[in-house]
Amino acid sequence: MADILRPPPSDLLDGAALFLDFDGTLVELAEAPDAIRVPGHLRPLLTRLSDRLGGCVAIVSGRAIADLDRHLGPVTLAMSGSHGLELRFADGRLAPLAASGALNAARGEIRRFAEETPGLLVEEKPASIALHFRGAPDRAPQARALFEALARRTGLSVQPGKMVLELRPAGANKGDALATLMGEPAFAGKRPVFVGDDLTDEHAFAAAAELGGAGILVGPARATAARWRLDDVAAVAAWLSNASGGLIA
Repeated sequence: MADILRPPPSDLLDGAALFLDFDGTLVELAEAPDAIRVPGHLRPLLTRLSDRLGGCVAIVSGRAIADLDRHLGPVTLAMSGSHGLELRFADGRLAPLAASGALNAARGEIRRFAEETPGLLVEEKPASIALHFRGAPDRAPQARALFEALARRTGLSVQPGKMVLELRPAGANKGDALATLMGEPAFAGKRPVFVGDDLTDEHAFAAAAELGGAGILVGPARATAARWRLDDVAAVAAWLSNASGGLIA
């Protein structure tokens, strides 16, 4: 049952490969994607974790990789962006981008819809487009209707998240990104541990479990494929810091 999930043990990362969501896991959620505050301890913490785990640490986010780079700066970590549509290995290699030509016309309709209502925010990504409605929650039903209509017309898929909808090609997800990275030589034989907060992280929780690992849900208890749970971003930072053998500055 989701309501009895316990915090992960301190030795869970022994022999593990660590996969981390970004928003709501490493940084607090904000009203807009650009409004987040990246804690000063985060980059040193990620470096310590990578050293501790032999480089087997990856960021797996709904943000575009370029956006992650902008917020994190230069870090030598594998990264997946756009909910599995983008993948960059730790050595800089890029997997082919799963883009769709049908997306271009949809982008214009979504932008026009957002311009009609203050508080709606469009986030452009290389192979998808997202609409954040945290600032105008009353427009959620109309936004869902628009995205579902566009999906039917274009063959694209709707990816829901926390106060956000994303139109994207079908197929790839965060679980696929985790599985691909686990096929890399450096990750071979490791036990995957995925930490995330959103419904979009459920694919990765399931993929980690299938490969002999586990998921850690961040936030309130819910029905989930995760095995463990941490209360919030601060609890994630404290647990990771303890696992890395260091203290948060």
